Amino acid sequence: MIGIIDYDAGNIKSVEKALQSLGQETAVTRDPETLLKADKVILPGVGAFGDAMGRLRQYGLEEVIHQIAEKGTPFLGICLGLQLLFDSSEESPGVKGLGLLPGKILRIPDGEGLKIPHMGWNSLEITPGARLFRGIPQDSYVYFVHSYYLKAEDPAIVAASTQYGVSIHASVERDNVFACQFHPEKSGEIGLRILKNFIELA
Repeated sequence: MIGIIDYDAGNIKSVEKALQSLGQETAVTRDPETLLKADKVILPGVGAFGDAMGRLRQYGLEEVIHQIAEKGTPFLGICLGLQLLFDSSEESPGVKGLGLLPGKILRIPDGEGLKIPHMGWNSLEITPGARLFRGIPQDSYVYFVHSYYLKAEDPAIVAASTQYGVSIHASVERDNVFACQFHPEKSGEIGLRILKNFIELA
């Protein structure tokens, strides 16, 4: 069973639907016991960094997320769910993130012809051997919606990058913790393959 962390995030339903289309049993919940028992856990997310961290703390989920990560359960952050795994974000100065991975979330710089938020399909430069991208061709397109991007402190955790006026760390993985800035649940066949790779992790 895959636990989907329910903290009132906007893309929970579409993540649940995508997993169900892959034949997965899911539980959308904020119950610590259910999440700690799940085979895998997903932290979805759409919205503002500060509000999201506030809700995770309000529902007592911050500690649960740390416990899930520490016990080795495969864990996937999506979009804002990726950003929350890091230390801080320029979107919400003074708000501490989950701090599971080292890095900062920065605003996409303004540039000629660049619309912010960045909404649309971008190709990925995939790091060879990245487990989430097994069997996925280089330069595959995935769907993004974001105004802030990850600059990881440790290049070794970057599983895929993209360009949008600046080099964006689009996916990371370290041990059992994985995350995507893009939305696999809205990225067609490629996105479903990425979710399937996550489901199939040992």
